Amino acid sequence: MGESYESLFEAKQAKGRLAYKLFACSMLVGICLIWFYRATHVPGWGEQGRWAWIGIFVAELWFGFYWIITQSVRWSPIYYYTHTEKLSQRDETEWPNVDIFVCTADPIAEPPTLVVSTVLSAMAYNYPPEKISVYLSDDAGSVLTFYGLWEASHFAKHWLPFCKKYNVEPRSPAAYFSKLCNPPDACNPTEWSSMKNLYEEMTDRIDSVVMLGKIPEELRANKGFSEWSSGMTSRNHPPIIQILIDGREQGSIDSDGNALPTLVYMAREKRPQHHHNFKAGAMNALIRASSEISNSPIILNMDCDMYSNNSESIRHALCFFLDEEKGHDIGFVQYPQVFHNITKNDLYDNSLNVITQLDHPGLDGWGGTIYIGTGCFHRREILCGRKYSKDYKEDWKRGAERKITRSACILEERVKSLLTCTYEHNTQWGQEIGLKYDCAVEDVITGLLIQCRGWKSVFINLQRKAFLGVAPTTLAESLVQHKRWSEGTLQIFLSKYCPFILGRGKIKLGLQMGYCVFGLWAPNSLPTLYYLVIPSLCLLKGISLFPKITSPWFVPFAYVTIGKHVHGLVESLQCGNTLAGWWNSQRMWILRRTTSFLYGIIATILKLLGISKMGFTITAKVSDGDASKRYEQEVMEFGSSSSMFVIIAAIAMLNLFCLVGGLRRLVVDGGIMDLGRLFIQILLCGLVVAIHLPIYEALFIRKDKGSLPLSVTFLSLGFATFASLLTMV
Repeated sequence: MGESYESLFEAKQAKGRLAYKLFACSMLVGICLIWFYRATHVPGWGEQGRWAWIGIFVAELWFGFYWIITQSVRWSPIYYYTHTEKLSQRDETEWPNVDIFVCTADPIAEPPTLVVSTVLSAMAYNYPPEKISVYLSDDAGSVLTFYGLWEASHFAKHWLPFCKKYNVEPRSPAAYFSKLCNPPDACNPTEWSSMKNLYEEMTDRIDSVVMLGKIPEELRANKGFSEWSSGMTSRNHPPIIQILIDGREQGSIDSDGNALPTLVYMAREKRPQHHHNFKAGAMNALIRASSEISNSPIILNMDCDMYSNNSESIRHALCFFLDEEKGHDIGFVQYPQVFHNITKNDLYDNSLNVITQLDHPGLDGWGGTIYIGTGCFHRREILCGRKYSKDYKEDWKRGAERKITRSACILEERVKSLLTCTYEHNTQWGQEIGLKYDCAVEDVITGLLIQCRGWKSVFINLQRKAFLGVAPTTLAESLVQHKRWSEGTLQIFLSKYCPFILGRGKIKLGLQMGYCVFGLWAPNSLPTLYYLVIPSLCLLKGISLFPKITSPWFVPFAYVTIGKHVHGLVESLQCGNTLAGWWNSQRMWILRRTTSFLYGIIATILKLLGISKMGFTITAKVSDGDASKRYEQEVMEFGSSSSMFVIIAAIAMLNLFCLVGGLRRLVVDGGIMDLGRLFIQILLCGLVVAIHLPIYEALFIRKDKGSLPLSVTFLSLGFATFASLLTMV
């Protein structure tokens, strides 16, 4: 590349930081005053509420400490902007090849029609097609998924030139045709209708095969389908590798005569007696397989439900890697995880708007954001364990000269040996090479290790989102997803890979703290549970745990509480959420801390004690019609007697009992004079009741299948009654 090129990207500091830092300092003063009040007003020995007071002091110590940790991602955010127009002025032949990895693991939870639309969107990037290789890793080894990809390989010959001709966005056919009832003005109506019919015919064939559970017999003679035998299962099958479109061959062209991207199906070997390390194992197998077939210097990995929504995403990412002045130490470029099926008021707080628009830029201010496992561009070398050094020079022409030295069949057989269960034994794969094993969030720990090797990362949030995925549409799915995230990040914090240990002297203190914002999600469950239960029970018995409303000590409590929530509301609104959406996020904040995070900390402790092993749950990407309709109407979905729902309902009922009992004490028993000293507890209990209104509705009013079953109602009532009576004794 020439030496006189202009910078391809720029970084800008967030505005208004001085005002925020003054506000944060005032909040810290308020928190310290609360701590001082707690320490100097502890009830004496024998006085009522002494142990409750000490417990709430510990909880407030934790909340204050965690708030200080979170300031790392608010202190000095940086926002990145790219200049693709400058990149376009450069010679395309000098641009690097890109390998794109798409991972799937279950043809039921992740239907093949969804998977192939994601693959087609990746094949259709506005980038030289001969420089793109797309790999689908099917961890289930399903012939149904392979059939879907085989169909997509034929459809791509028509879809890619259509996208190029009309500059289609998005380039996932499922997303494109679902959003358009009629062709846009730029499209020829006949051609548009013909393409839509081709797509619908393809999906009908795929869906029919999936419904039957087997492929047509006449296809078994075709190349690739003979790899499957009757005894194969998702957990017991040999390695399979099929090059469906070989970009090295001159005959691999679309309907307009242009080159097609390489398209590869891969299913690594699985045997019951060998641990397969979930998605991390699949990614590492992809790294090895692609190194033999295309060996591109840049790797993009996508989840099968995160289709490409912006055909320029590769060019934006390359602006960072190819910048001569500031790009030499950038190891990976992370795009946000954004979902297309978020309801107007974000019922389950799945949008991650605040994390996307504030937390990630805040991490960038300290040298790099975290790796979130999808929508991320990596240098191949860093995924293979390379440490950063100033004299390192990337070989951007790696994989560019892909001559046919071996036929596809010979190459497939060679790659199979890299996909066996035993290949990684006694090697550094999963440790120093590839994605890290033995962690529920392999992506986060892998990103941390990369940064500790000296590489930086950047977070880029385009106006037209780079990727769009499917968010959980039921409460259970959302809670399970956050349980896995909180469990994995806590495992990192409690291991030798703790950012404060591993990152000491390697990454900035602010970045170490930033990682701990997520690593300490799970421990938040315990003080939150205490705060939701003990003050309410003390209200029922008339024991005050907070200063009187007329006391000067009331001021710091009021300031910190109001300041935190008003600031959070302003942030939420600035990030595009509605007022109702902010209220939903407060509800989900409580529900996650009392269930997902609680289960996360329990699972982590059991794993550390060797009692249980790490598991992985795939979040379903489809739901039944009634549940989908309720989700669109923003009605919370329960529908089962999950232990998580029992906890949620029990806390809701306990606070309702305590609020009614506490108000009765004030009004009926003539204790109205206690209002001043119990005001904060009444307010706290009332807010908890208000935030749980959908729970009461699901317990007593709703009759649909998404309501809470009678077993949960009886258990929650029993717990609340028992706790209330025990308190009154």
